Amino acid sequence: MTFADQDRSDGSWPVYKGESFDIWDPDTGVYYARADPEPVLKWLQDKRVKAGKSRRDSPHREFQMAFLRDRSTLPCLTPRIAFRDVARATDSRTIIACLVPPKVFIGNQAPYLLWPRGDESDQAFLLGVLCSIPLDWYARRFVETHVNYFVFNPFPVPRPDRRNPKWQRVVALAGRLASPDKRFRPWAEAVGVDCGAVPQDEKEDMINELDAVVAHLYGLDERQLVHVFETFHEGWDYQTRLDHVLRHFRAWAR
Repeated sequence: MTFADQDRSDGSWPVYKGESFDIWDPDTGVYYARADPEPVLKWLQDKRVKAGKSRRDSPHREFQMAFLRDRSTLPCLTPRIAFRDVARATDSRTIIACLVPPKVFIGNQAPYLLWPRGDESDQAFLLGVLCSIPLDWYARRFVETHVNYFVFNPFPVPRPDRRNPKWQRVVALAGRLASPDKRFRPWAEAVGVDCGAVPQDEKEDMINELDAVVAHLYGLDERQLVHVFETFHEGWDYQTRLDHVLRHFRAWAR
């Protein structure tokens, strides 16, 4: 890795840290380092093939060896969901997850998810839930300084049928929000959404609707949703956002 400032003309890839992304912002331009991709790709490929053969507990063991031996299936070559490891319940948000672009490496400051099952639409659904206020409200009851896997894995995620209109709407909203530029085009096409920048007012409305739909999937009523916003973060100015979320919440209730 090279820690000095570099541009991308030398072919190096960014090495992400937690600050390299934010909710619905896949590239803040702040990186841990840059790296020559070829030796890193070889190292990552060798490491996961070895892990797939090992008897030790490894997420790579859930994949077929033919998949692991195919270097084109390395996670860093396609968009993937990452989340910040460092987080505190006193921050404005605790779970900061994002679909990061392909051709970036990620340090251990930002764990990412592997998918032995499911497709891009499942990824979009999970991302939508992770980026919602209802899920974050729950997470803030358990997170102190780090979003460790023993905290992350038990998060209660709604599992509606894929034919459920609310599941489909979360996929559409999150998929569109997660695809702000051409780096995400193949992923967006797989989800069935457009790709490109979203106007700010439209983006905010989509985020508000996402909170409302996810609240319905958790089975919250209006009183409970208001309580989530009232107790989410001490001193935050939530009323305007809550009003917009409630508008969508009532529309979906009808």
